[in-house]
Amino acid sequence: MKHQLSQDALAEQLFISRQAISKWENGDTTPDLDNLVRLTEIFDVSLDELVLAKPNEVKVERIYENKLLDLQKYNKLYWFIFRNIILSLLIILAILTILEVLGMPFVSNWLI
Repeated sequence: MKHQLSQDALAEQLFISRQAISKWENGDTTPDLDNLVRLTEIFDVSLDELVLAKPNEVKVERIYENKLLDLQKYNKLYWFIFRNIILSLLIILAILTILEVLGMPFVSNWLI
């Protein structure tokens, strides 16, 4: 993951020293929870991805969740449209039936 941030730029965004960033990179220390949360926001990654260093698993899982949400949205939209088409056809059929019962001859001629 390349974000082209220097230690100085990252340190400035986190309001800490460049040396603290260097210590994190060298494994001498680890960031506290507040800085971890800020890092997830800066790099647009989950806390799991940042801490557990399993980017591929987390990305695949995130993509799967997004696709599942998209499918659920499309499924709801599909059923909404389908239901409205069926309802419209039933209303038209009911109107035509009522007109036929009332003896409107043009309806019978129109349907033939």
